[in-house]
Amino acid sequence: MKVLWAPWRMQYILGEKPEGCIFCVKPGEGRDAENYILHRGRTCFVIMNIFPYNNGHLMIAPYRHVPSLVDLNDEELLELMKVLNLSLKALKDALNPHGFNIGVNLGKVAGAGVEDHVHIHVVPRWHGDTNFMPVLAETKVMPQHLRETYGKLKESFDKLAESGAR
Repeated sequence: MKVLWAPWRMQYILGEKPEGCIFCVKPGEGRDAENYILHRGRTCFVIMNIFPYNNGHLMIAPYRHVPSLVDLNDEELLELMKVLNLSLKALKDALNPHGFNIGVNLGKVAGAGVEDHVHIHVVPRWHGDTNFMPVLAETKVMPQHLRETYGKLKESFDKLAESGAR
């Protein structure tokens, strides 16, 4: 499927590829805005998918490098769900989607792009976001630049965090 507008991809295509796991490397760099990290908890964090299925596509990952949900301890599992809830609130506040796809791909055969570090995908959905373009033209239209989406979401995450929302 082609993407009509994705100017942020060229930097990734031409840039140096980081070694190691993105869910381990990115939080350790201390460059949250550049890495599209929206929220940091004690045991997990929220990062935007820079090759999203839809605007606002988020990933929630534990800091600890483990391949499956069954490898997480109780504190990590609880916070993962609380941060998922916070993410839904932030997405609703910033982008007002009509629904969400939420999922975990465990293992390469299940579609995991990063198969050895468990993470939850949260994809906001709107009525009509799947229209004739992908079906007939094999083209996905991304209506908002990634940096602009990050700004709106970051503002919502910060506002919710300040209010103590979970």
